[in-house]
Amino acid sequence: MGGDHGTDVTVPACRNFLLHHPQAKLILVGLPDKLRHIVDRRITIVAASEVVGMDDPIEIALRRKKDSSMRVAVQQVRDGVAQAVVSAGNTGALMAISRHLLKTLEGIDRPAIATQLPNAKGGATTVLDLGANVDCTAGHLLQFAFMGSALVSVLKNDPNPSVGLLNIGEEVIKGNEIIKQAGELLRLAAVAGQLNFLGNVEGNDIFKGTVDIVVCDGFVGNVALKATEGAAAMIGDFLRTEFSRNLFTRFAAVIAYPVLSAFKRRVDHRRYNGAALLGLRGLVFKSHGSADQLAFEYALERAYDAARNNLLDRVQARIAHAAPLLTGNAPVA
Repeated sequence: MGGDHGTDVTVPACRNFLLHHPQAKLILVGLPDKLRHIVDRRITIVAASEVVGMDDPIEIALRRKKDSSMRVAVQQVRDGVAQAVVSAGNTGALMAISRHLLKTLEGIDRPAIATQLPNAKGGATTVLDLGANVDCTAGHLLQFAFMGSALVSVLKNDPNPSVGLLNIGEEVIKGNEIIKQAGELLRLAAVAGQLNFLGNVEGNDIFKGTVDIVVCDGFVGNVALKATEGAAAMIGDFLRTEFSRNLFTRFAAVIAYPVLSAFKRRVDHRRYNGAALLGLRGLVFKSHGSADQLAFEYALERAYDAARNNLLDRVQARIAHAAPLLTGNAPVA
């Protein structure tokens, strides 16, 4: 029910997703009037009498709208009816409701939002946090590194993905005190064989693909995400503008079109839609509120792959194994 377009986007995206995944089943939660027309043996309809608005305060969503589609959907995961939940709704509300109903994993203070951003190597760099935690301690950044490592181990089938700490320079002495402390914790984790930490990275390393995972606070991560979306939109606007100008610019645009189109597709944020809320005792994925059908289908893909590949179990295993580091009880090398 959430997002800028509601069921006009989510329902067709769900149907397309099922066409591509014969083994999957979906539970659609929402207002009965919006969903009663759907007839599909692989779709179950669960009614909810309320909807969390995109501008609803967290308190309203959490305390007053107890039969909202968002809350009822998360309850499906809590009760074991569903393996994952996907929502395009209010991000703050989704995080609050998910944390309230599912709780955080032992050893994790705050869940983090993680997603992939395209890089020059033709793949993607996983970045977290993307907005859930604007102010972070060094310990929170360490937790993000472990959760991100578990996520990428599923996405890339790589047991030892590389981790970088976002900073204003590669040198150890760079950054504010929190970043310096986080670097020390991450290096300790690397010495203990718990993380493949490669050191500090800069903003351009996200798009170079220098490391598999980039760890940062939610303020910086959200800015990086919006910058990527802006780049994709800029390329699209450029192509449309140049084709509408004089004969020379049209000719130049035709020559450049294949390269620019390939670049536009690579940085198309729709292909990377579906951010994982890591650190919860259940799989929760956040779709962009402005997602179209293609973007929402990608969000469903991410959740489906996470469930099939036991992402939650892998995150729990990594956190449990790293417990001495996360609690500060690890021996100093």
